[in-house]
Amino acid sequence: MERSDSPHLFSGSTLDGYTAGVWHASALLADRVKAVRQPYSGAGVAELQEQVDTVDLDRPLGDTGAALHEVARLYLDNAVWFHEPAYVAHLNCPVAIPALSAEVLISAVNSSVDTWDQSTAGTLIERRLIDWTAGRIGFGPGADGIFTSGGTQSNLQALLLAREETLAGPVGDRATAIPKLRIFATTESHFSVSKSAGILGMAADAVVGVATDGTGRMDPEALAAAIDDVRRDGGIPMAVVATAGTTDLGRIDPVDAIAAICESRGIWFHVDAAYGCGLLVSRRRNLLDGIERADSVTVDFHKSYFQPVSSSAIVVRRGETMRRIAVHADYLNPRTAAVPNQVDKSLQTTRRFDALKLWMTLRTMGAEQIGAMFDAVIDRAHEVYLEICDDPDFEAVAAPTLSTVLFRYRPSGTTVAECDDLMPRLRQRLFYGGRAIVAGTTIGGHYWLKFTLLNPNTTMDDLRSVLDLIRGIGAEMTGERDEAAAVMA
Repeated sequence: MERSDSPHLFSGSTLDGYTAGVWHASALLADRVKAVRQPYSGAGVAELQEQVDTVDLDRPLGDTGAALHEVARLYLDNAVWFHEPAYVAHLNCPVAIPALSAEVLISAVNSSVDTWDQSTAGTLIERRLIDWTAGRIGFGPGADGIFTSGGTQSNLQALLLAREETLAGPVGDRATAIPKLRIFATTESHFSVSKSAGILGMAADAVVGVATDGTGRMDPEALAAAIDDVRRDGGIPMAVVATAGTTDLGRIDPVDAIAAICESRGIWFHVDAAYGCGLLVSRRRNLLDGIERADSVTVDFHKSYFQPVSSSAIVVRRGETMRRIAVHADYLNPRTAAVPNQVDKSLQTTRRFDALKLWMTLRTMGAEQIGAMFDAVIDRAHEVYLEICDDPDFEAVAAPTLSTVLFRYRPSGTTVAECDDLMPRLRQRLFYGGRAIVAGTTIGGHYWLKFTLLNPNTTMDDLRSVLDLIRGIGAEMTGERDEAAAVMA
């Protein structure tokens, strides 16, 4: 019987359709990017909701080209463009072209790197990149790890490993020990630490807040006291989470001092370097001194290595700790397997070959160029901080460590309360203007705007333009407020 291949499935007989579709998508994207002049269109939720809701998903267009044009109108015309220099909001980066080339291969071949018989060389490439990353951290040849979907999953797996290592010790019955387990972190730590504790079935108060030194960094003396207090009260210290690049201030906890405390007390030490991992290839590598003493490290290549989402990893100093979470199935990864099956150490089963993006980037650009790009955004953060400090219309929180700068528009005569009320509304108006996007957060009970710089192409002139936009909107909104107050009077 003659086989009739579906024209919409990728195969050797549909390559003409595939290449035409990929070319069409690339051409549409290129046309849109050529026309982009600001990071967002300014469209509101209601407008976009109506456009999406009018599409009848039960009436296909029957043609890839037609569907692409529809998607271009719905999605590309209203996308947030991270490559635009006036996008300075979240930890999103413009992406390396070699990694985008890898995406073409990843999506079409569709390897799943959970088992050897679904990925073969893909497994070896991922494992080589884990070894390379472990070497950059300073781990020895016994290290191991796995690629993940992002920092949240990496932190979850690190704390799962910490839990299992702790419960394997002399803590008594597992069921009665789990409610006593405690994690130590500061309030500057990523929210995924608390989320992970909940997922792992720990008590509501399982995350113990450790005081900072006044600059947003964990205070080692406060950590030691907190650990001793927990033990005195019958709790079981399970893990300490240090952050190498806090989300708001970009602070790096004193890793070496914290490592010494964890070693002396026999506690799992995890470093969340999702943001700061770019320092591993930077001229500022010394900021991570002591990270080689950690038990586990989170790295997010899709932040400071300029990779497309998703590309993250959890790396452990002692590879045998990964085996504590291994589960074997005869149909997938039997214990008798003589080949490497990555699912043995992953929380995921089906998993994209995201490691290929980093491989392509390293083989094209090299680690030194990636580090130089990360250093460039840190340099720019220091420059704009100094400029903000010299501007009487603005105030800043503190000098940056990495590439985040917290500041706000507060001209002479504006009270703190007025500023706290104005900033979130100003940020929203700026966003829907579309010309620039900044982040916002609350520090010390007060609202601040935030530059998060991850685009090495963003210049000081670009940042001055954003500050001028903020100044103009702020003055306009202050005038509106004053006019409304006069009318009420």
